[in-house]
Parts: sequence; structure tokens; C-alpha cells
Amino acid sequence: MADETSETRNSARLRILELANMISVPMSLNAVVRLNVADAIWQRGSNAPLSAAEIISLVLPSGDPDNLQRILRMLTSYGVFAEHHSPDGSQPRYSLTEIGKTLVTDEEGLSYGAYVLQHHQEALMRAWPLVHEAVADPTTEPFVTANGEPAYSYYGNKPEMNGLMKRAMSGVAVPFMRAILDGYDGFGEVERLVDVGGSAGDCLRMILRKHPNVKEGINFDLPEVVAKAPDIPGVKHVGGDMFKSIPTGDAIFMKWVLTTWTDEECKLILNNCYKALPAGGKLTVCEPVLPKETDDSHRTRALLEGDIFVMTIYRAKGKHRTEDEYRQLGLSAGFTHFMAFYIDYFYTVLEFQK
Repeated sequence: MADETSETRNSARLRILELANMISVPMSLNAVVRLNVADAIWQRGSNAPLSAAEIISLVLPSGDPDNLQRILRMLTSYGVFAEHHSPDGSQPRYSLTEIGKTLVTDEEGLSYGAYVLQHHQEALMRAWPLVHEAVADPTTEPFVTANGEPAYSYYGNKPEMNGLMKRAMSGVAVPFMRAILDGYDGFGEVERLVDVGGSAGDCLRMILRKHPNVKEGINFDLPEVVAKAPDIPGVKHVGGDMFKSIPTGDAIFMKWVLTTWTDEECKLILNNCYKALPAGGKLTVCEPVLPKETDDSHRTRALLEGDIFVMTIYRAKGKHRTEDEYRQLGLSAGFTHFMAFYIDYFYTVLEFQK
């Protein structure tokens, strides 16, 4: 019994040391993205294992292979790289796992690398030591305390940050939309579709390509956002404020919008969507949806980590919600029918019908 108790305590001490040093993981991930390691290994699909020295020869004029190998080893333990050893005792080589391949730049110039970089910019990092203040005073976000203004306006004043945010969102949105368009048929009878918070119009472009029945797409976002949106056949860019009104349409689409707002703000957005739809009209919302009970799965951890990110950076009382919480928000706005479709591993498709 004593040995079992001792083993449990030792295991607990190891776990808390791992958690205390967890910052090494995202910061090392940030480093390999900045160094373009994934593209160096991928080499148009060969994914041939390379040593740290060989990787450096492809990405830098000079560098320290020992320190790069330390980073590669640590990320190997988290499944980003695979480690290969030779019988001759030479330095280990590294290839990309399926996780590592998400950092490879695709033919459209996209990857999850921009998402990694966006999360670890200096302004955001200044907010993280202040997470406890979101508990002490939820009226002010840690980001605001650290930087003097809300994240969205801060990004808007810094073109480089704003550009990185758009690349990050595109890198996440495109593979997600592919999954949605393969597994969800809710756009089949729509002729005029409004995308609320559509940014550059990437999602509408993909929806129109898949569903030619959609004759007109309305990309609705802030005026300064749509002013920079590219021309897309069949898509009209409209600037406005979703808290005041939303353009009318047969259906409305919204992705990753409600998460960053409070319950009262979400009710206002949903009310405006309700007003913009005809009887029988449909609102399709894609958001991270929390499980009812907590477990230690990768999905649950990713969702809960994202929830703390929202609390820290965007809105202290914005949050990831459960399916039932979204159902209740929809009912409060007047929607009488609600369905949830678990198609993607991270996002859930939520359907509200008037």
C-alpha cells in the first residue's frame, strides 16, 4: 500500500512539473513555424527524415543544430515530429507526423502555422500573466489591461497583426469548410446567403462553388474589413454593424462569431438574424461547442484551452458554450427549431430555424 501511495505521489509530482513547464510546447511550436521547419522537411511531399543540421542548411545561413534538435526532440514527444535513429549512432533525423503536416504550406499558401504565430504575438503574450484578473474583475479583459485597448481595435491599428489574423483564420477556415461542405447539406435550397463576419469572403467563395443554387452571396462585415476584400464572382461585400442590423437573405451563415461575445450580445446578434430571415428561414452557425462533462480527450482540451484564450484576449465573459446553452440563446431570439451536427472535430454546425 505504501509503495502504491509513493508511486501515486511521484506520478503527481511529475505531472505538475510537466504542467508548470508547458509553456515550452507552444513556444517551441512557434519557433519551428518561424524557422519554416515543416516546409524544409516536407520538400513537396518527400518528407524524408532530416537531421537538425540538414534542416538548418535549408532554412538559415547559419545556426545551432544542437539547440534545434532540443526543440525537435521535445515536440517529438508531443507527436509533431517522428524521430529516426541509425545503427551507426549518427544524429537522429526527423520527419513530419500527421500533426506536423498541418504546418506545411499548401498550394493556396495556407497552413496552421499562421494560427500558431497569431496566438503568440507579443501583445497577446503580455496578457497571459494576468489571467487571474479575469476572475477578480470580469469587466476588463487581461488583453485590455496589458495593452490599453480591446484586441480587435488593437489589431485594426496594426496592419501586420491584422494581416496575420486574416492568414490564421483562412488557414483554419478552409479545411474546416471543406469538411462542412462534404458533410452538411443545409445550403441546398438557398438562393441568397448572408455570411455575417465573413472577412475576406473565403467561406462564401467555397459555398458558392459547391452550391450553384446560391445565386447571390452577401459578405457582411465591418466597413474597414470588407473595403479590403477581393472581388469574388457572385459575392457582394457589404459593410455594417451586426449589432444594429443584418442584411436580409434566405439563409444566414456565421462562423466563429458568437464565441467572442457575452450572452446578452449574442442575443442581440441572434435577434438581428431572426429579423433578417423570412418565415422558415435558417441560420447556420459554426462554433466550438463544449461537451456537457469534462474529460481528458484532445478534443475537450482543445475546446477548453480555446475558451480560456477567448476569456483572456477577446472578452472576459465571451465563451465557448455547450449545445444546450446555444439552444437556449436561439429560443430567446425567437427561433423555434434547433439542431446540432458534429461534423468537424473542433467546430460544430448549429442550425436555427425561424
